Amino acid sequence: MKTLRTLFPFFAALLLSACSHSPDGERYRQYTPDFDLFAFFDGNVRAWGIVQNYSGDVVQRFTVDIQGTVINDEELQLDESFTYMQGEGVKQRVWRLKQTKDGLVHGQADDIHYPATGQRFGNAFQFTYDMDLPVDDSYYLVSFDDWMWMIDNNTLMNRSYIKKWGVVVAEVTIFMQKQPM
Repeated sequence: MKTLRTLFPFFAALLLSACSHSPDGERYRQYTPDFDLFAFFDGNVRAWGIVQNYSGDVVQRFTVDIQGTVINDEELQLDESFTYMQGEGVKQRVWRLKQTKDGLVHGQADDIHYPATGQRFGNAFQFTYDMDLPVDDSYYLVSFDDWMWMIDNNTLMNRSYIKKWGVVVAEVTIFMQKQPM
């Protein structure tokens, strides 16, 4: 019985962390400016970010240079180049995103499993996908729940919840700004 009392706080914390959830997109429908994925990422975007582990410690600091190209008004290609000041990770990723008539976004990149899916909610955008995340000499299949909010037409904030087996194991915060042409 003493062992059960000792382990109870651990299992209670694990259960509570498994209940973590993402924001409710419906709460952002009335906010402006409207999130226009293609308009924001068409051209050059510079991003600055951090990754925090489950304890809140910053384990990675990075910048991303993003070159976005809209193709035939129906596809957006994002060529991302990463530079790390702390930690290591992927150096480049190329996304190919398509928006359907009902407004949903589907995307693919080489290290993404299955098509990623996205949806706009007023000034917010949710993007979910599974990815092979490199950690040291291994790769882990994790789920990303990305939330982006437009601050103005040239600035957005991104908050990503990285989950393994439904439990948030890390969080990413990224500030993005359109660059002059």
